[in-house]
Amino acid sequence: MKELQHQQGKHQGPLAAYRHEHVFDAGKHAAERGTRLVMWITLAMMVVEITTGWWFNSMALLADGWHMSSHALAIGLSAFAYAAARKYARDPRFAFGTWKIEILAGYTSAVSLLGIAALMAVGSIERLFSPQPIHYRDAMIIAVIGLVVNVACALILGHAHDHGHDHGHGHHHHDDHHHHHDLNLKAAYVHVIADAATSALAIAALAGGWLYGWAWLDPVMGIVGAVLVAVWARNLIRDTGKVLLDREMDAPVVEEIREVVEAEGNDAKVVDLHVWRVGQHAYACALSVVTGNRSLSASALREQLGIHEEIVHSTIEVHYLSWSRRP
Repeated sequence: MKELQHQQGKHQGPLAAYRHEHVFDAGKHAAERGTRLVMWITLAMMVVEITTGWWFNSMALLADGWHMSSHALAIGLSAFAYAAARKYARDPRFAFGTWKIEILAGYTSAVSLLGIAALMAVGSIERLFSPQPIHYRDAMIIAVIGLVVNVACALILGHAHDHGHDHGHGHHHHDDHHHHHDLNLKAAYVHVIADAATSALAIAALAGGWLYGWAWLDPVMGIVGAVLVAVWARNLIRDTGKVLLDREMDAPVVEEIREVVEAEGNDAKVVDLHVWRVGQHAYACALSVVTGNRSLSASALREQLGIHEEIVHSTIEVHYLSWSRRP
């Protein structure tokens, strides 16, 4: 047994050089803190609205309070995803890290946003055909307070995004990488913006009804808001769904990998290539290469691919054949 332990210790050094962690998307403390703060603000506002709505017998206050509860749940989900991704970052059961916990939370949040849009549309259509008396003063106060709170929350999340943007991927050189937003943070942000847009539209509708008697404007603005929220939800579902399904073979990095491997000096051809995202700005790839160059190794190709910092994990299979692309 002692001899076995000695042998293991003896080989620990050389083996350590070939091992690496699968933490590809760390350092999101600002996003986690910002999302958690926004969640508590939204929850506090929700409790205030439901309590005062019950006390003053205001259906508008109660309705907005319960509406905010759905956003609080979604934003809470985003905060939980950051915590879970951080907690299990080094758990070996996650083959390529825990980043997709955040993406799954963003997808779920987007689906809930689509449900909110549907409820908004149904409620607005009902009000359009069956008008209800509106307490303009109370409703206007709620809408203004809601707008102020949501603008504050949007600024908090916007600051968290800028902080992550500055410190998270300032070293990347390709323009396409800057479009890879933190989709979990974006989901929380969209919920806040959707609420702010709803409040802004409500203020405009209530002002029209209060000043000019245009009672129909309130449900019409509700429908406009529902359509707007649905469009944002659809875009978010598309972006998060693409990541969850590993639909990345149209990303610019795919051609960059081919260009590096099939460079003239390598005398090689990529015959099989799989690329997927494992972090906000990080990719993994598995490729099979056929070459007539006996000196070309997987290690050499991995070193060549190192010029693209976004490729953080590569599995390379090299097949040597008696052929050459050279004339």
